[in-house]
Amino acid sequence: MLGTIIGISEDTVLLKLSINLADFQSLVNMHVVMEDSSKMLVGEIIDIKDGIAYINLVGEIQNNEFVFGVIKKPSFGASVKLISKEKIPMIISVPNFEEKKDVYIGESPIYPGVKIGFDINSFFASHFAVFGSTGSGKSWGVARLIQSIFEKQNTVAYRASIFIFDAYGEYHSAFKSISEKVPEVSFKAYTTNTKFSETEILKIPLWLLSVDDIALLLNAESSNQIPIIEKSLKFVGVFAREEDTVKAAKNDIIARAILDILASGKSSSQIRDQIFSVLSTYHTSDLNLDTEIYQPGYTRSLKQCLLIDETGKIREMELLTNFMQSFLDDAIELTMPDGSFKYSLKDLADALDFALISEGALNSDKVFEQNNILKVRIHSLLNSDYAKYFECDKYISKDDYIKQLLMASNGRKAQIINFNINYVDDRFAKVVTKIYSKLLFDYAKNLDKRASLPFHIILEEAHRYVQNDNDVNLLGYNIFDRITKEGRKYGVLLGLISQRPSDLSETSISQCNNFLIFKMLHPRDVEYIKDMVPNITNEIVKRLRILQPGNCIAFGSAFKVPVLTKMDKPTPPPSSSSCDISSNWFIDRK
Repeated sequence: MLGTIIGISEDTVLLKLSINLADFQSLVNMHVVMEDSSKMLVGEIIDIKDGIAYINLVGEIQNNEFVFGVIKKPSFGASVKLISKEKIPMIISVPNFEEKKDVYIGESPIYPGVKIGFDINSFFASHFAVFGSTGSGKSWGVARLIQSIFEKQNTVAYRASIFIFDAYGEYHSAFKSISEKVPEVSFKAYTTNTKFSETEILKIPLWLLSVDDIALLLNAESSNQIPIIEKSLKFVGVFAREEDTVKAAKNDIIARAILDILASGKSSSQIRDQIFSVLSTYHTSDLNLDTEIYQPGYTRSLKQCLLIDETGKIREMELLTNFMQSFLDDAIELTMPDGSFKYSLKDLADALDFALISEGALNSDKVFEQNNILKVRIHSLLNSDYAKYFECDKYISKDDYIKQLLMASNGRKAQIINFNINYVDDRFAKVVTKIYSKLLFDYAKNLDKRASLPFHIILEEAHRYVQNDNDVNLLGYNIFDRITKEGRKYGVLLGLISQRPSDLSETSISQCNNFLIFKMLHPRDVEYIKDMVPNITNEIVKRLRILQPGNCIAFGSAFKVPVLTKMDKPTPPPSSSSCDISSNWFIDRK
């Protein structure tokens, strides 16, 4: 017996201690059992003052199983004693460990020798978050979490698919040799470092992207810009394909654009220059500047028909108009690309340029101002180093592309796919994570058997990408918010790793069911966690500031109670250590 219950206030029990505290190393954070004839309640000692222990009620033991939550309070006559070490795993870990169902990730600092673990399905079938300040050990924790899944003796998570978006390239070292430990498990890496030949460079087939993806890629700012992007994608299906298959459609759209220029009311010199500009870039064997236009008694080339006479007029305006109208075909209906043909960034840039012409941007200052920024951005992208990420030599379908992502160099399935996005700026990195997340989400949604191939998307420095940004206004949704709300039923799960949770999307964080929280110092982040994370208590919040590196508080649907965990050291560790200043600064005197 530890003592006598002298007070009960809401979920806190006050216990007058009858023991000599000097005989115990520490009682704070240890669990006790309060037992009387009808029930066996469990509590955690959170404080001791003036010989009185303050105990938080956490649950009840029923039929030799721990159940979180308390309905009835203990009686004042209940016996109170420390819980036996044999019963501790029932509360803070896995009581009957099964290799295929459970995983261990660390040890209890409170109960030495007691391993902390959880049911795999309870943790990985939901979205989760790992928070911690710089140097708190969260990268080590994530590496250990993933390593623990695969380093089992008698079973292999062969069908696991974990996509890591690695903000600093630090996880490569943690997983690159995993097949040496577990031959059935393969690691695959992509990099945004175009000068590093040892790792496959990230390549995104542009033709697999949707209107929404292109809008994000071009940093569109208004939903009013979406129609011009849609038009560009319809045109790219014409400009990027062999002329023999699309000549009639190409003639039709070029002729319509020229007819708009002819009817614009601009000066003759402007009309001539614009038509020359269009036909210099966009033409067919039937419709170009050298196309011959036949009239009774003579023949002229199209460019000759654009000559301006001494009165300052294009004399052959009617002839040109009639000639262009001969190419119109109302039966032609342009459709969005369906991913069945290849096109390049240059093709898309040409299509966008022509879409602006077709939309009348040359004739309308308002249209020009609103959409010309898209033209500037796509040409900037085309002429930047980032264009290399879209240079794909061969056509590939969306299904085959996903399968290729999941295929290791040894021909086996890859379980861990790491994207090193350290060599691009934050804006482009955000677009990359959104594009891949949407590709994976769409693929999973279309599987014949729902959730038969789970995808876990781990976002390091998630606060850079999962934000309350403009996507909802631009597209009507944010892909990360959509995944957190709908992804579980399709087997697409997010893992948000962040040192600044207050910068994360509120919707996404609210949908996370499990949390590993390492030391947090910033008051805003601590307060945000307190407000946004479900089922967090004031006691947990108080502990966050004083956690040692490598220790975290784990709680959520996979844990019966919030549990302090000393994470096992990952082997090998990620490359996440801080800069060694003294070694870099000092040299020995000669």
